[in-house]
Amino acid sequence: MSIAPMQTESFSTETKPDNPWVCIVWNDPINLMNYVTHVFMTYFKYSKEKAEKLMLQVHEDGKSVVNTGSREEMERDVNAMHSYGLWATLQKS
Repeated sequence: MSIAPMQTESFSTETKPDNPWVCIVWNDPINLMNYVTHVFMTYFKYSKEKAEKLMLQVHEDGKSVVNTGSREEMERDVNAMHSYGLWATLQKS
């Protein structure tokens, strides 16, 4: 008697990162560019170079995505930006 090898189904275990939300900081006529850079460095712990790059996007393009993550994390970041006096929103990416 011969026994056939057992066949198993293979399932994809590919996972997608759970970062469907973004925090956007918008340009405003109030805050100075060096202050916005300071906020990004202080709150997000970004390097001066990255903070300046994001600040220039805000200044020149009118907005910049400054962080990605879960909805709860982005709500926290938006509230933090508001506490610094910056205009920020979150949206699904």
